[in-house]
Amino acid sequence: MEQDKSETGDGDSLQAQLLIAMPSMQDERFQRSVIFMCSHTADAGAMGLMINKQLPNLQFADLAKQLDIEAENSPPITMHFGGPVETGRGFVLHSDDYQREATVPMAEGVSMTATVDILRAMASGAGPGDAILALGYAGWAPGQLEQEIQRNDWLHCSADSDLIFEVALDAKWEAAVRRIGIDPAMLSVQAGRA
Repeated sequence: MEQDKSETGDGDSLQAQLLIAMPSMQDERFQRSVIFMCSHTADAGAMGLMINKQLPNLQFADLAKQLDIEAENSPPITMHFGGPVETGRGFVLHSDDYQREATVPMAEGVSMTATVDILRAMASGAGPGDAILALGYAGWAPGQLEQEIQRNDWLHCSADSDLIFEVALDAKWEAAVRRIGIDPAMLSVQAGRA
């Protein structure tokens, strides 16, 4: 599958696509990151959730305790670093088998819910079949993401539930790069212009 060749600056939205950090990414927080784009408009900018960065020092039980959620018998739930903006705010990107009033469909087979109710459901084992619980998000002002793409900071490709939920965290970046037909070994750390 090839990268969408359209110019995002012409109003084309990257919503429901994946952003893939180029090897030359200077910001350590985003190195080798894969970001599911939740929204992208010319007027409001863009917002996405990293789907391949685990928070190593935070357990779901800790979050549940803060929110007064019983989680003693909850299934294992990995906490993700969603991005550097509002790191105390939580989002759940999940399979579409869980739908509530506050759930927003994002892509085929993928929805997002950002209420405490989904955390209660997950703690009790009644949540979605697949989920990424992320704290924080990645955000861009209007035009900022387009500038970063032109600067060769990002590639983008279509998203699907298998890549989001089934591929191991440490393999998502390479899988996303391969999805657009590029051998990751061929990507240079040095960005260039022809």
